[in-house]
This record gives sequence, structure tokens and C-alpha cells, in this order.
Amino acid sequence: MKLQKTVSPILDGLILLVFILFFSSAGFQDKNTMGWYQQYFPNLNGSTIKDMTFLDSLTGFAVTNTNSSLQAYILKTTNGGDNWNINYTYSQSNINWYFVKIGFVDSNTGFAFGETEMFKTTNGGDHWNIIINDLYPHDIAIINKDTMLAVLSNGFNGGVYRSTNGGINWQNIWNNGPNYNPKKIYMYDKNLGFACIDFQHPQSYRTTNGGLNWTNLNDSGYSAIKFYDSLTGWKGFINETRKTTDGGLTWIRQTPPSTSSFACRSLSIINKDTLWFVGCEIIQNSWYKGIICKTTNGGLNWGYQVPDTSIHIVRYDYINFVGNNNGWAYFLNTGVHTNTGGIINGISNNQNIIISDYKLFQNYPNPFNPSTTISYNLSKSGNVRIKVFDVTGKEIEELVNKILQAGSYKITFNPTKYTSGIYFYSMIIDGKVLDTKRMVYIR
Repeated sequence: MKLQKTVSPILDGLILLVFILFFSSAGFQDKNTMGWYQQYFPNLNGSTIKDMTFLDSLTGFAVTNTNSSLQAYILKTTNGGDNWNINYTYSQSNINWYFVKIGFVDSNTGFAFGETEMFKTTNGGDHWNIIINDLYPHDIAIINKDTMLAVLSNGFNGGVYRSTNGGINWQNIWNNGPNYNPKKIYMYDKNLGFACIDFQHPQSYRTTNGGLNWTNLNDSGYSAIKFYDSLTGWKGFINETRKTTDGGLTWIRQTPPSTSSFACRSLSIINKDTLWFVGCEIIQNSWYKGIICKTTNGGLNWGYQVPDTSIHIVRYDYINFVGNNNGWAYFLNTGVHTNTGGIINGISNNQNIIISDYKLFQNYPNPFNPSTTISYNLSKSGNVRIKVFDVTGKEIEELVNKILQAGSYKITFNPTKYTSGIYFYSMIIDGKVLDTKRMVYIR
């Protein structure tokens, strides 16, 4: 009793915080929302966007492939993507040539990588200098203005390449043979990084010394990967997301939102709890529509938004947030932008509906040993599931999975086979996560 009285006020505060954070995500699910509005690129004569980056809420850059006129473009916006100007036109002799990536190390210094040429600016994109490298990279990770890593999967010339003089010269620092070299690379900092062939192959690699040595994780590849700090990160696949809390040594599978088609093609991290990804689709009014997925509890639960009922973008391949409020999601040459953080009209009403129809109570006692009771109310029938997750987000038990009529219910959770610690339990009604609460088990 003394332990419970001491812990209870602190725990109540933590529970309230988790409750508020989760409801912003629960209310977010499956709503036609405003607050995102559509943006367009100018006429690019058939070119399409290959990569994009934003430096702040106003300034962004994009690069394209080659059109039938054998031209590829670097574009710039200074008003958050409402208007884009062709910043640089590159004439090519190859219809299949394209820009691979664009990135900046500060507001002045940036790099745009093509198949055989690299372009550098030192004045914020007003002028670009060409550096011929004949590298043919599949992907590049820019560490600073001097150091960058590139990957090629082609034959005996494939592997990981490094430049320490701003892309002028490249050295092959790692090769995994003719058939198993990576196509994608991500560097969190100058030491920690990850590479993979692609999301369909199990070869996934980790380096802790800047790419000189790589360890095969014997894990799936990824289509998107981002780290919040040196320990915490997420990666996405065709059918799932995974989270690591040990620097990428192990990855925990997370439950994705229920959608018509699932893929995680691009990730953007706000903080250790809040992140976004795109690539999924739903069918709505006979239309395939791209959705924008979000979590506010580190991926334990995911919600999604349809940006607007009048926008018929079939999916989004790119998402990026600068700060909490300014975000962009794009597919080919059109996309959507928010400057309100995506938490927008309709959420309060949705929360009220959820609270009135279903109620998940805090478990009692809490903290507990050896067991605790979870109570919940239904004002109408539904397919009810109560699941328990550990602190990593891994599902450990399903306490309820049945169709129930309106009424009040209780279930006992007895975790004697588990260790002491923090656990979460979620109420899922008709496939939608409606509420999540936290409990503490003390052995």
C-alpha cells in the first residue's frame, strides 16, 4: 500500500500524458481531414521528381529524371512549395539519365547527384558546378561537405565508395562480391550506418566505423530508414514497420495501420514518439487514395489521414517534416503540404464519438502484483480485441478477441511469466485502435 500511494501520483501524471498523446493519434485515424492542401510543380516537359529536400519551412529543392527533350532539372522553392522555379537545367544525351539524390549540409552548400555527374553549390543553389565522377551510384549518404558514401550494386565494380574531398575522388572501401552489393545506404552520423540490396532481399548491413566494415544483420532490407538518435530508429518495408532501441542490432516488428495496400516508402521523425510515413493506400468512394500515417507513441499504434476528399493522389512516395508543423508529402509531380502539423479539424468530434461509444478504464491495482483487472464499457456491439504490449511495442498477449454486445466487461491480466516493468494495453474495435493505457508490473 505504501508503494502504491507513493507511485500513484507520478503514475497518474504519466498515464494522463500517454492518454492525451494517444488520443491525438486515435482521433487521427481514418478521417477525411483538411489542413493539408495540394501543391504542384511547373511544367517539366515530362520529367518527374526523383528526390526532394527542405532546409526550413520555406526553402526546398527537388531533382528530376530526363524528359524526351533530354533535359533534367534542379528546382527550388522559397515559399514552402507553393511555387517552384527551375533552378538549373542539365542537357543530356541519354533518355534514361536521372538525378539520384539532392542534399544540403547547410544553407549554402549542397550536392545533386546524377548517374555520372555530381553538381555542387556553395551559394544556396544560385549556381551549380559540375564534377564528373563516372560513379553510377544507386544511392548516396552525405555526411558533411567533404565526406560522403555511395553504393553501387553492379558486378565487380559494386560496393561502398567513399569520398573525403567533396566528391571529386572516390575510393572503393568495401565490396561484397558481384551479386550482393547494396543499392541503398543511410548514415546516421559519420560512424553508424545501414545498407541493403533492397526491401525484398534479406541482406541488410550495419557499420559502426564509417563504412570500412559491415556486419550482415541477416535481416530484411528496407525501403525507408531513419534514426532519432544513435540507439532509436525505424525502418519500413512493403508490409510492416520495425523499431530498434539498440542501434540497429535488433529490430522489433510493429503493428501497422489497417489499409488497402501497405508500404512504407519514406519516413520523417519529429521526436522519439512522433513520426510519419507514407506509401500506403486505401479505397474510398471507388478511388485508390494515398494516405499519410502517423504515430505519437513511438510506433506502438499508427493512425492515418486522407489529406482531403478532393485530392486523388494514389499514393505518396516522399514525406518530410521541418519542425513540428511544416510537412510535405509528394508523388511524381504533385503533393500536399501542411503548416499546422497535420493535427486538424474533425479530431475533437471523433474523440467524442469514441469516448461515448467505448470506454477503456485504467487497470486496477496499478502498480500490481500478481494480477490486475482491466475494465471496459461498450454502448454498442463490436468486434473487441484487448491486446498487451511490452515496452518495445511487441505484442505479448491477446486477452480478448470476440464480438461483444453493449455492456460492461472485465478481464484479468496475470503476467507471472513476464519480468517486472512497464506494459501497455490497447482496445481495438472493428480493427481500429481506439485507446491505449499504461500499467506497471512489480514482481
